[in-house]
Amino acid sequence: MDRSVLSLREIRLYGRQIMIPEIGIKGQEKLKRAKVLVVGAGGLGCPALQYLTVAGVGNIGIAEFDMVDETNLQRQVLYGLEDIGKLKSIIAKKSLERLNSHAGLDIYNLKCDRSNALRILEKYDIIVDATDNIDSRYVINDACVVLGKPMVHGAIYKYEGVISVFNYMGGPTYRCYNPQTNSSAFKNPEPAFVGLFGFLPGITGTYLANEVIKIITETGEVLSGKVLLINILNNTFRTYNVKNIPENHNIKRLE
Repeated sequence: MDRSVLSLREIRLYGRQIMIPEIGIKGQEKLKRAKVLVVGAGGLGCPALQYLTVAGVGNIGIAEFDMVDETNLQRQVLYGLEDIGKLKSIIAKKSLERLNSHAGLDIYNLKCDRSNALRILEKYDIIVDATDNIDSRYVINDACVVLGKPMVHGAIYKYEGVISVFNYMGGPTYRCYNPQTNSSAFKNPEPAFVGLFGFLPGITGTYLANEVIKIITETGEVLSGKVLLINILNNTFRTYNVKNIPENHNIKRLE
């Protein structure tokens, strides 16, 4: 079957989206052909996965090794009380299948690291970084640079959400935005230690899906070379430019 052809049911399902002139049938077919990997199915990954699935992205990978914990439920909306102690990857796939049976969903119940990142990421067109630690972000970035894949990045801290797109059409990489340092003064506190509102990752993760869809359909202005900072406490949206550093594109392999 030609994956570029939409069935009548799909046309009905995505009808309101197809009505948008910038999307149309051609854009919807691009979404159906697209292959997107979401690394992390937690607070950021859950809303990103939900909206990519219902938007009609045809092939979605889920890389997640953790199990559902009771403390996750405040923000990780693909899971329920009955899922505590179960693998997030499996539960996420089941939840997404209920949203859209047309989506092809593959799960990788593992931690994406330097030993497997290239093998996994090479299968996809766009990589979504929905992780919660800086080491994983460097791994994803470096693999994206080696493979020539765009990295849609999200992060959260207290009241703030950060969204950007790295390595897109020669644009800045994550290392341009956040150079690696071994300084003991560098801090990267995780939400588990500082707390957060559950709806902050929901807002930020939805923005990640939006950037992915813009890249696939070639519409709008992609957040390449820019970082969008959202503050939900004072309702501000600020955009910062990221300088493109050529040597950060010279990564040839993962070490």
